[in-house]
Amino acid sequence: MLLLDCPWCGKRDQTEFSYGGEAHIDRPIKPVEKSDSDWGQYVFFRANPKGYHRERWMHAQGCRRWFNLMRHTVTNEIKGSYKPGETFPPVSPKENQND
Repeated sequence: MLLLDCPWCGKRDQTEFSYGGEAHIDRPIKPVEKSDSDWGQYVFFRANPKGYHRERWMHAQGCRRWFNLMRHTVTNEIKGSYKPGETFPPVSPKENQND
């Protein structure tokens, strides 16, 4: 079980949240000009790192707000959470070593 830290409500059990995928994915600026290949990349391809990863979560059974979370994909260690529009400090290469 994970305890996720909602920036508005505080720490809660992960069962209260819905996973929203990788954070900081920008929608194409001029979608009409994108090829099918470009759209395929945007819709289906995501980073799958072994280490710290920024994710989007929604507090579905709480405030219903979206937020970002930095979680280690191997150990599930949570580095912290932050509101949309905020930035989280980068992780040093030493902290992000492959396990």
